[in-house]
This record gives sequence, C-alpha cells and structure tokens, in this order.
Amino acid sequence: MTTEAQQRTEREGGTLSTLNEDGSRKWIRPRVSPGRFLSKRRLFAWMLILIFSALPYIRINGKPAILLDIIHREFTLFGMTFLPTDTLLLALFIVSVFLLIFLMTALLGRVWCGWACPQTVYMEFIYRPLERFFTGAPGRKKNKLQASGLGGVLKYAAYLLVSLFLAHTFLAYFVGIDQLIHWIGRSPVDHPTSFIVILFVTGMILFDFGIFREQMCIVACPYGRFQSVMLDRNSLIISYDPNRGEPRGKMRRSKKGEPTPVNLSVSAPPKEPEPGDCIDCKLCVTTCPTGIDIRDGLQLECIGCAQCIDACDAVMDKIGRDRGLIRYSTQEAIDGNPTRMLRPRVVIYPLLLTLVMTLFVVVLVDKKPIDVTILREQGLPYIASDDGSMITNNIKIKLVNRTPASTTFRVRIVGDTGARIAGAEDGVVSIPSEPRVPTTLGVAVVTPREAFGPGGGALKITLRIENENISQEQTYRLLGPHSRTPPG
Repeated sequence: MTTEAQQRTEREGGTLSTLNEDGSRKWIRPRVSPGRFLSKRRLFAWMLILIFSALPYIRINGKPAILLDIIHREFTLFGMTFLPTDTLLLALFIVSVFLLIFLMTALLGRVWCGWACPQTVYMEFIYRPLERFFTGAPGRKKNKLQASGLGGVLKYAAYLLVSLFLAHTFLAYFVGIDQLIHWIGRSPVDHPTSFIVILFVTGMILFDFGIFREQMCIVACPYGRFQSVMLDRNSLIISYDPNRGEPRGKMRRSKKGEPTPVNLSVSAPPKEPEPGDCIDCKLCVTTCPTGIDIRDGLQLECIGCAQCIDACDAVMDKIGRDRGLIRYSTQEAIDGNPTRMLRPRVVIYPLLLTLVMTLFVVVLVDKKPIDVTILREQGLPYIASDDGSMITNNIKIKLVNRTPASTTFRVRIVGDTGARIAGAEDGVVSIPSEPRVPTTLGVAVVTPREAFGPGGGALKITLRIENENISQEQTYRLLGPHSRTPPG
C-alpha cells in the first residue's frame, strides 16, 4: 500500500513541478477537462476580460473610470481624482486591500489565483486555447496545420497580436485612451519614448505568456508563499480525499458494465486490501496547469483552478462512483473533523476591514475642493514696528486646486481681529491657480499690538479662500510679543 507520505517522498526528486530531474525546463501542456467549474471559470474570465478592455473608454463625471497618471501624480478612480496630498486615503486603501486578501484567503483559499488573477485568466482562456488551436491539444490527433511548422509560427503571430492589444489596453490605464489613440495615429518617430514603452510592455507580456508562463505563479509570485501563513485547517482548498481514494488501483468492468477492482481476488489469504476509488489514471496531474499531483496534498504551486476536480468527477461518472474524490473542502473535513467557519481570524479581519473602510469613507467625504496649507516664513516669528504698535507675521499660503479648471482664488481675513493683509486692496489678495498644480503665495499679515492682549501671545485668525463656486476657511495663529505658543 502506497501511503501519502511515501508518495511525497517519491516526488522529492524535483524541487519544482516545472523542472525535470536533470534540472532542465519541463514544459507543461495541460489537457482540458470540461466540467462545471471550467464552464463557470470561462464565463467569469471573459467577463473580467471585457471589463478590463472596456474600462479605459468609460467616463464618469467627464473623467476616465480609471486613470493612474504617474507622471503628473494624479490617480482617478471612478470619477474621483486623488493627488499626492491624499496619502492617508492611499494608506487606508492599501490596508483595506490587504485585509480583504487575508479574509478571502482564510475563507476561500486561493480563489483569486484560480478564478480572477490576470495571469490565470489570460493564460488559460486566451494563450493556451490559441496554442491548442495552432499546435494541437494534448491527447488529440493533430491536423495538417498543427503538425506542420506553420502552426507554430502562426501561434506566435497570434500571441504577438494579443500581446499588442493587452499592452495598449494596459497603457491606457496610465496615459488615458485619448493620449494612446494620439500615439497610435502618429509615426513612432514623433514619439520615440512612448513607442519604446509600448514595445517594452508588449515584449514583457509576450515573454510572460509565451515563455515564462506557469513559472510566474510558481517562482515569481509571492502570494503562493504567503498562503502558508494565511491559510488554516478550516480554509477552503482543493483537496484529495485519501481516506476514500487509497490504496489506488486499476479498475476493470464486468460484462454488465459495472466497475470491478482489478486486484480483487477470490484466492486464499493473505488478502490484498480493497482498492480505493482512485484508479491512478493521473488525469488530475495531466490537466493541472502547474503540473502538480493534488494527491500529494496542499502545495504552494496549486492555484485553485479546479481543473483536477472536473477531471476526477468525469472519471468517477464513468466508473460509477460518487463525485468528490477531489473537491473543494477543508483539511479538517478531510480528516473527518467538523469545519469551524467562526474562528478568530474570520472575526478579526472583517472587523478591521470595516474600521479601515469607515475611516476611508470619512476622510473621503471630508475632502475639500482645494487643499490649503498655511506655513510660517523662515526667519523671525514676527516683526515689530519701530514704535511697537504693529506686529507683522510673514506667512506662506500654499494651495492645490483639485478642480479640473483654471481659476483665481481670493484670500481675505474674516472676523473682527484687526489683522489685515499688507498691501492688499480692500483686504483681498488674488492667487491664480492651475488645476492640480501647487501654488504658493507669500503675504504679510499686519496686526495691532493690542489685538494680542495685555500679556501678548498668539492670535487666532480665519482666512477665507474663495472663488465664484468655492468658499473655504482656514484658521491660523499669529505670534506676537512674549508669545511662547508654537506656530499654528
């Protein structure tokens, strides 16, 4: 009887499923196993591909649905534009993404890898189907085109066209579809830098899906290694049931078509143990896109695509056994123990995620159309006139216009404090502002000495920044004689 431990030992000869024993590359060409999970994955994958291809063309509130303009440091997500000053929002967003990944992994294992990861979606539903069309599918007879060298040439030609499309679509998220169309309509000589970028991205995509392939999941992607600390024995994973499948043995059919184990014997003892449901057909191995044997237990190479489930279910149907020898399950369930859905990490992750997302919404709602920062100029904290009756504070007003239009903001001091902006006509100073470009204006605020009170100190003033559509107020503390109060 071959135990699971012995099977693992036998497999230890190679460090990776994509390596042969001599260290050379083992090219994986998985068989397609039609079934319920493949049909659902294919539908979901094409929905994701459609969304990815359409988003650059969709506009919300006159803005691209998604535009990650790294050069100008502007990030537009579903009609909202975020600037470098939105570091708190960015931090909260990143933390929420990680918490969501932790929660999904704790509950559903590597569902992202097998169902939604772009590497899996494009590899399994575009590039591998093209490969099978032009060079033949494993286990099937090749036609004339597939058997000729022309099939291989056409395969890489199709790879190149798809990679070009993906590269242009990918870049549209960073430069905008309008800019991308402008590049396409011009000669590469007119924009050599952007042309080189497109060629580079196309080459990287072609290398990834044409050559590197499943090694991206096995070698380069860190998520497979992180899963060991994010999973527990109650996480949903693709599992082989050794209690039902072992020991493995070949099957034969009786004359009536009913399955009968080959090694059943009516001979005298010692009697061989009755074979399990696994007939060692190895379809679960040949259909795996990363080339592993799921019967060896959970492995970091497993991406949770469920192709082994579809393959095994089809075999079980043929031999008259119940489905589920390989299935979505938990380690506790496979060991015969009850699965606990409610456990510490499943409670803590949602609570933290709710807290972080609440903070994100609060900060987002509180965002103003302009970012205003008032700083003290370098040098003396204040300057007193010769007779000491007037105190001058030199300050810098730095603002960022978050609206998409150029405008001019008016700055005035409101309230009856006696403070005024030196040299300002009617107490108002103007600041021209371009969209999303920081603008700084230095002003001198002159205040009567008595406004600070008998003992001197700090005086709080309110500055109003406004134009025809926006009015925003910002407080600031002026310093006066004998003040020990730090600047506001």
